[in-house]
Amino acid sequence: MNAESESGSEADENTGPPSVRPAIASRATSRERAVHLLYESNIKGTSGEDVLASQKLAAQEYTTRLVSGVEANREEIDGLIESLAPSGWPLDRMAALDLTVLRVACFELIHADDVPTGVVLSEAVALAEQYGTDDSHRFVNGLLAAAAERVRE
Repeated sequence: MNAESESGSEADENTGPPSVRPAIASRATSRERAVHLLYESNIKGTSGEDVLASQKLAAQEYTTRLVSGVEANREEIDGLIESLAPSGWPLDRMAALDLTVLRVACFELIHADDVPTGVVLSEAVALAEQYGTDDSHRFVNGLLAAAAERVRE
């Protein structure tokens, strides 16, 4: 049987839609999109839920979980961040992007036991390094290491 007839017989056997393998970095992509959406909601002064609803493309399930989770647990998350921030650094003094990254990561540390601590810290530091200031990744790393010690151990 030649290659052409083999592919034809496979097509005949599979009458359903083609299967799509999930993206390997889907959670990393979801974290990045959640940071973007929450940052947008902060800049616009609207809720993360409103920003999610206004998107033309539906967010991945994990993105929605992160945005909704941060919104629903904002008081708890912000309390943790404030308690660990250096003296004289209230939330309103922190860079908006750093704070957004911290909120997403703290939500995962507190409410996503299925995500290893190292993954939470690594992904957050990478996002802070990519989108933040020159010192953002060090600030995020230090604060999240303390948060992980407090809530996961």
